[in-house]
Amino acid sequence: MTEPHITDLERDIIKEILNIGLARAADSFAAIAKDKVLLKVPDIQLIEVKELLKLVAQYESTHFIIQSDIKGDFNGATLMLFSSDHVTRLSQLCLNMVEVQKGEVNAMQESLLLEISNIITGAMVTQLANILKANIYGSPPKAPKSHIADSLKDILVQHPLFQPLVFTVITKFTHNSRSVELPLLLFFDTGTFLKILEIIRTFDLEKDRPI
Repeated sequence: MTEPHITDLERDIIKEILNIGLARAADSFAAIAKDKVLLKVPDIQLIEVKELLKLVAQYESTHFIIQSDIKGDFNGATLMLFSSDHVTRLSQLCLNMVEVQKGEVNAMQESLLLEISNIITGAMVTQLANILKANIYGSPPKAPKSHIADSLKDILVQHPLFQPLVFTVITKFTHNSRSVELPLLLFFDTGTFLKILEIIRTFDLEKDRPI
């Protein structure tokens, strides 16, 4: 499939829209993490399905993954990627756990990771819906028990034109002068990407561009 064309300005506008949503998510996340939180979107890229699955498989071997699907007018998903160190750190900060068993996630820890994913995904989806005037919503986050690649393949099979538009989002929070970066992947199928571009191209860029 021919790769949709996106200008640098359109790329910047999409990143700016997401950054507004992420800024609001950061405030809610900070209340849970009891820490300074900064979320930003450093990169946007179109990648092949096989490359996405390969990337996810690499993370799956080292990270605890939370998935949330985006439905309605748009089709996509978010994946929040928590390493063992991330889980330990968040458990200590948010749950006041003193001794954390690395490599294992109990029910309380899983609930925390689900809530963090829900806050961040919810803020982004709400912002996209408001600015792009789209009827979209995020499904409740889940921790897939089977291989995450298999879960994503179900989406790919249902949407054969799926060539993900991938946003890599870095959640950086600081505690005792030490920064920790928490990766998140946000992706949409090609149909959604084209819808977003179509909406953006109707903007009066000097008047409507989000501030």
